[in-house]
Amino acid sequence: MDDGLVRSISTGLSQRGVRDHNERLLLSLIQRHGGQPASDLAKRAGLSPPTVSSILRRLEMEGIVIRGEPVRGKVGKPSTPMLIHSDGAFSFGLKIGWRSAELALIDLGGAMRHERSTTYSRPLPDTVFAFLQEGISEITAQLTSDQKKRVCGLGVAVSFEIWNRSEQANVDRTEYPEWQSVDLCQTLHGQTGLPVSILNDATAACQAEHTFGRGKEFQDYAYFFIGAYIGGGIVLDNAVYEGRQGNAGALGSLHSIGPNGESMQLVDMASIRQLETRLNEVDIDPRQLWVDPESWTRLSRYVDPWVGQTAQELAKAAMSVCSVIDFEAILIDGAFPSEIRNQLVERVRRYVRTQDTRGLISPRIEAGSIGAKARAIGAATRPIGSQFLL
Repeated sequence: MDDGLVRSISTGLSQRGVRDHNERLLLSLIQRHGGQPASDLAKRAGLSPPTVSSILRRLEMEGIVIRGEPVRGKVGKPSTPMLIHSDGAFSFGLKIGWRSAELALIDLGGAMRHERSTTYSRPLPDTVFAFLQEGISEITAQLTSDQKKRVCGLGVAVSFEIWNRSEQANVDRTEYPEWQSVDLCQTLHGQTGLPVSILNDATAACQAEHTFGRGKEFQDYAYFFIGAYIGGGIVLDNAVYEGRQGNAGALGSLHSIGPNGESMQLVDMASIRQLETRLNEVDIDPRQLWVDPESWTRLSRYVDPWVGQTAQELAKAAMSVCSVIDFEAILIDGAFPSEIRNQLVERVRRYVRTQDTRGLISPRIEAGSIGAKARAIGAATRPIGSQFLL
């Protein structure tokens, strides 16, 4: 069996339950390892070849998997790999952020088919709901009747307690009280008619990386996503760990020290918000960071110092999380151009080498691969994962 996917199989399942589990198992194996013939899938899953063949035939009839091109070996009949059929299912993902909202439609293979985005100075419910309604209407109008039937849900990635983020450390005030009385699941289900899943935005980004990005390469890692505010995610035993209340991997709350020795959190020292503040101080509109990727190059005079400070903070944070769990890697991504991400990762690697690592095993420092859209893609991954994968 594939240990990363077949670690906890429950006993006493009904026949329907067994079938559902085995279908998800085979789809998860194909999704993680790529197209494979039925014989290889049977070995990985620990199932009999007839059982696997029966499941694959059923999934093929339902349009969930398709046959690839036969592969000829040195002897015997050519083998036919079974592949995820990208048109087998679709899912919407909505990211509600502090500076922008994004809507994505992904297919079963993880490719983004359509996307919409908007920016704002305040993330107010009416603004977000109007954006979602218009975006879903526009995107749905471009789908075929069969594709519309295969939309399986809406995932929503939102900052934890979005109504309770202060712009300054140690200031107790409610920033966006309009969200406190909003039942997101109920409101969005009523608005769209789709099953709705809610998850932390940084956890969603981690989910996207683990399902469709470089996260497949690692079994255990910590993940940092740097947006307006930095957040994180945790992967253990090949699965994103969300915790008892869905707030595991709240890495932005790690302890840090401010410029005057005051107690701070990582979110106060390594977020794009710090770069925005500096640009405001010199009368440069920071909104261009979110709508114009080229601005990161034009504003290098301000971006470079921010990258340096953020790298130092991430290096310290990386070693802190590795003191709890000996992660094999730390993955870093964010809402910035890939060249900025690469610069940041390289600097973190250099700073990690200067850290006091007594009693610790230094992790690999690696770049994520999904990029700025990771939170919306991760949100859309939730309905697909809950219905088709383990």
